[in-house]
Amino acid sequence: MSVNLTLLLVMGVLYAVGIYLLLERSLTRVLLALMLLANATNLLLLTTGGYAGLAPIFSKDIPASEFNDPLPQAFILTSIVISFAVTAFMLSLIYRSWLLSKADHIQVDMEDIRVAKQEIYDDEEDSEIAVEISDFHENDQPLAKRETVPGIGPKKTPLAPDATSKHNGVHPVTPGKDKE
Repeated sequence: MSVNLTLLLVMGVLYAVGIYLLLERSLTRVLLALMLLANATNLLLLTTGGYAGLAPIFSKDIPASEFNDPLPQAFILTSIVISFAVTAFMLSLIYRSWLLSKADHIQVDMEDIRVAKQEIYDDEEDSEIAVEISDFHENDQPLAKRETVPGIGPKKTPLAPDATSKHNGVHPVTPGKDKE
């Protein structure tokens, strides 16, 4: 497989210009950068896809060495659709930004600058803990039998509430007295 040096050179220039434009603060330049990077990626897929001029058609009569793999071409078509959607979305963002602020530039966020100036090292992260913190106490023992409180348990209540009762069917229970 011979590599077309012209396509590689064009691909390199597209990547370089795309990355340069991506570093600008103008939304229009970011849009152009994304378009150039998408086209450079399409050229990369095209050059790595196989021999130039061979069709991705499979037939019993054609030997396997004379046709290309159709997968890179399918990737290129998918990339074209995705880059078109990203371009349309970016155009809508640029238009909305222009309507709101009459500016195309991304403004500097003061909160981002403040966070960037903070020290990365935090003193509290590396400080040693004086006392080991645990959810378990040292003198906790597994229970040998189930602990129960005498006098408290399920009470027998009537199935239908008493209409004359002022508690609406709920009988008050006083601790220590078991009524049945």
